[in-house]
Amino acid sequence: MVKLCGICENERAILKRPKTAQQICKTCFYHVFETEIHHTIIDNNLFKRGDRVAIAASGGKDSTVLAHIMKTLNERHNYGLDLSLLSVDEGITGYRDDSLETVKRNQQQYELPLKIVSYQELYNWSMDDIVKEVGLKNNCTFCGVFRRQALDRGAVMLGVDHIVTGHNADDIAETVLMNSKCRLPRYSPLEAL
Repeated sequence: MVKLCGICENERAILKRPKTAQQICKTCFYHVFETEIHHTIIDNNLFKRGDRVAIAASGGKDSTVLAHIMKTLNERHNYGLDLSLLSVDEGITGYRDDSLETVKRNQQQYELPLKIVSYQELYNWSMDDIVKEVGLKNNCTFCGVFRRQALDRGAVMLGVDHIVTGHNADDIAETVLMNSKCRLPRYSPLEAL
């Protein structure tokens, strides 16, 4: 039996929202998603007219959706924001190349200025150089600290008032678990059954 959208009741539901358990169609999902973000921006006074906002652009799905939604809502609701894309090149051979190409396509598609900052430019070290020195064991710690600082430095270069980043619920849960003092027990797949 085909489930109809719980909002419009005309179209076939294509997903069930984890937040509300409501089954909705594609059109209603876009509407609800965009409306919720707009209300979050307005209700929390996140920006004021004329603010310069850098969208942290990794080239992944979260930052690409963020660039799209910020551009769309800025135009639709006349926020008056000056948007730009800010991307970081860590200098990891074969890792960031495709993502940076996606960011460059986003720049063209959304007609937004793009600033790419690199670890090499900022620190005179690439992540490849760091791994050669420290090995693979602690390289993620270096990369995380450098990335946050690179975004801050890129923001200064752009003269922005805000940096916005795109994250999904899985990212947030992963961060909580990775930074938690408690350790979850490890189970083999058979023990979990």
